[in-house]
Amino acid sequence: MGGFGNFASSFSVISILSGCMTMFAFGMNAGGPAVMFWGWIGVGAMVLFVGAALAEVTSAYPTSGALFYMDHQLGGPRWSFAVGWLNLLGLIGGICGIDYGAASFVGAFLNMQFGYAPTPLGLLGIFAVILLLHAALNVRGVRLLSVLNSISVWWHLGGVVLIVAALAFAPVHHQDASWVTTHFVNNTGWSNPLYVSALGLLLAQYTFSGYDASAHMSEETTRASVAAPRGIVRSILVSWIAGAVLLAGLLFSIGDYDAVLNSSTGVPPAQIFLDALGLTGAKALLLVVIGAQLFCGNAETAASARMVYAFSRDGALPASGLWSRLSERTGTPVAGVWLSVVAAFVLALPSLYSTVAYGAVTAVNVVGMTPAYAVPVYLRLRRGGRFRPGPWNLGRRGPLVGWIAVVWVALVSVVVCLPQSYPVTVDTFNYAPVALLAVLLLAAVWWRWGRRTYAPPVQQSAELVELAGEVV
Repeated sequence: MGGFGNFASSFSVISILSGCMTMFAFGMNAGGPAVMFWGWIGVGAMVLFVGAALAEVTSAYPTSGALFYMDHQLGGPRWSFAVGWLNLLGLIGGICGIDYGAASFVGAFLNMQFGYAPTPLGLLGIFAVILLLHAALNVRGVRLLSVLNSISVWWHLGGVVLIVAALAFAPVHHQDASWVTTHFVNNTGWSNPLYVSALGLLLAQYTFSGYDASAHMSEETTRASVAAPRGIVRSILVSWIAGAVLLAGLLFSIGDYDAVLNSSTGVPPAQIFLDALGLTGAKALLLVVIGAQLFCGNAETAASARMVYAFSRDGALPASGLWSRLSERTGTPVAGVWLSVVAAFVLALPSLYSTVAYGAVTAVNVVGMTPAYAVPVYLRLRRGGRFRPGPWNLGRRGPLVGWIAVVWVALVSVVVCLPQSYPVTVDTFNYAPVALLAVLLLAAVWWRWGRRTYAPPVQQSAELVELAGEVV
């Protein structure tokens, strides 16, 4: 890949047309328009600090192992081992959240087209088909992935322009700016508005995840020590701006709030499209959103497969010899692809009985990925002057940016583990902290055996370096 392809990997995984759309209902319940709009602005600004700090470390250690390799170089094998498991949890949670969100939008389209009423089992079936599609695409090779990711960038940007333009000119009624920026809604059951507002930040924080894809694709990117960190920062910045425009377009176009929230389609944005454009226009825009979500899930699967490969290559997973195999024909980690999609399917099974399972899945993604971003930044700060930066660096501003990033991640990691609905029951339980503890426990148990063979290499994988040369 070149620099644009690397940027496209992270931009496709962030995918504002996936995160913003699939979490729109959550945001409407947890704070409403005011929290959704200002939360996006505030979270995006803080994520830029995290991304810049991580990009600086990526420039120094551009490998497909990404976060866990950085931690090994900066803090040793224990840090690396734990963060690698966290990163893997976040990536698999990301596949689950993205593709299950896409399944819900496919269900909404089928509702419009055929009158299909989405059920938990039906959505799980659609989700399984999408996972199989992404597995089939990912085993074809990096050339196809690079092309798809490049198309994805223009699809997302063009999609945002199309949706916002359609919503701006079509509806008879628009909300005023005061309503969009100040209207607060609380359907969570909790009474404290600060607590509810904190929960509402999950919409933006979930969307702004996955930008480490640029780091995971380093060994398949030319001039990775510069292209990968640039890809991280640029993907966040472009997503921040485009996402603010998209959210504003949707919020201004809400008519009957309760009718949109309780839409028969199952997804509020589809109802906004229906109210504004009628059936034909709504279906057209819905297809644009579904296409973007499919691009996003495909890019997330690619990043997860490479994480599985790199982590297994270094002896960190059970049956590492199986997961670290590369296809002789394409050079891609085929076993890693299938492990990723199967694990994502298992993670979605609670959706069959839990009414808030999707919120928990997105929290799993955030609680796995976000702390994993902060640890290499923290270890870089701890080393102080002994850290040798790469060609892309923050200079004297590095420590300040790094500490802001670490503090923000600590706060967010607590928030996403909080109960999202009251009263807390089996149906409304946020199982993100349980998933986090389970993965950390599994990592701790496996460390007793895996530490004997766990050894991230000092140099890049010869196989992936050779593959990158072929791609160039």
